[in-house]
Amino acid sequence: MRARGRVLLGAVVLAAGCTTPVPAVLPAATPATGCASPVETGALPDWADEGFSDVSAKIPHVLGAGGEIVAVLFAHPLTWERTDGANNKILWVSRPAPTPSAPTGVADLLITATLDGTDTRVTREVRGGPGPSIIDLPHAGCWHLDLRWSGRTDTVDLVYADGRAASRGG
Repeated sequence: MRARGRVLLGAVVLAAGCTTPVPAVLPAATPATGCASPVETGALPDWADEGFSDVSAKIPHVLGAGGEIVAVLFAHPLTWERTDGANNKILWVSRPAPTPSAPTGVADLLITATLDGTDTRVTREVRGGPGPSIIDLPHAGCWHLDLRWSGRTDTVDLVYADGRAASRGG
């Protein structure tokens, strides 16, 4: 039994030595993170490009799962505990409402963010509804954001990298 244990341990060590190391920070939207919303770098959707001088520019953004909102990332990657002096600035652009009727519910953009694979949940609010914001979240990882504004809803997944690891070169 003891010899078999050594053979098994040797096989595990050998297999571990043959694998490619996993980076400390996974790129946004990889299947390993659980994030389903890819960061796109093409042109913004037509309904979201108003006010941008170069509508063909490659602007990092994440489209909501329901297609009702887009998060334009002025800081990419988004980073937990930024050490570079920048902000996690996100411009939230809502698709125009399908009917011009008066909005129901809250006008502010309410964000409930849940860290993938945990019970960690925080809320954030963007006063006045979708628009410019700085959204800092308490940990690195994939965050599932449930968004509510003016009687509308959508969801996005955003990856926050570890800014401390980046500043240490790791």
